Amino acid sequence: MSLASSPTVYSSAGIPARSPMEQHRILVVEDDPDIASLIQLHLQSQFGEVVVATDGLCGFELACQQSWSLVVLDLQLPGKDGLEVCRDLRGRGISVPVLMLTSRSGEMDRVLGLEMGADDYLLKPFSVIELMARIKAILRRVQTERQGLRAVARPDEVVSHRHQLMMNLRQHRASKAGRLLDLTSKEFDLLSYFMQHPDEAFSRSHLLNRIWGHGQEGYEHTVNSHINRLRAKIEDDPSQPRIIVTVWGVGYRLG
Repeated sequence: MSLASSPTVYSSAGIPARSPMEQHRILVVEDDPDIASLIQLHLQSQFGEVVVATDGLCGFELACQQSWSLVVLDLQLPGKDGLEVCRDLRGRGISVPVLMLTSRSGEMDRVLGLEMGADDYLLKPFSVIELMARIKAILRRVQTERQGLRAVARPDEVVSHRHQLMMNLRQHRASKAGRLLDLTSKEFDLLSYFMQHPDEAFSRSHLLNRIWGHGQEGYEHTVNSHINRLRAKIEDDPSQPRIIVTVWGVGYRLG
């Protein structure tokens, strides 16, 4: 697919933003032209450049090829649906924040979105005010996390010698005993959080709010499933975990 000639991609680059403090590049993947135009109109006035793709395949290609501050991703898309796009982005190690839009009200769809690696979700129909608030919260959380990582870690890496784990934060890479670990974005975030707080135990609700953000109460089982998948990748025997251990009645801590 040639992105330069694709009629399904249009950008607001060059339109002056009203907020000069910090500029962002936001990718909106939405096939409804009215909703896409509405989102683009409001986001470009606050955040900077906004690019719209109207099908999942093109959106996925753009998300892989360019650098973004955030992806606003519709769940139901032609070509490649939002869950597939999110899953495949995380599978490639692309950690860009994802806000998923869905017209489905079922709990399972929201859970699937979070488990595929979405950072937050918003149900249609939504208000522009709520959309802007969710985006600002995600961008603010990402900035806070980056500042926190710089404050507690060396510029390039966090190391746990006890378990031969090494994390390169700039390159978003993790390894054990020199072997590269194939981690999703949320698995990487969980492991780095544990490694930076090696002597602390965290509840599921704390991890949910810290890694996924506030407003996800009630989905603590999402933490469980991510912990289980992370253990399968880093433990010698996942049935007897020694790295991320369960603290009964509390949650988890780094062993």
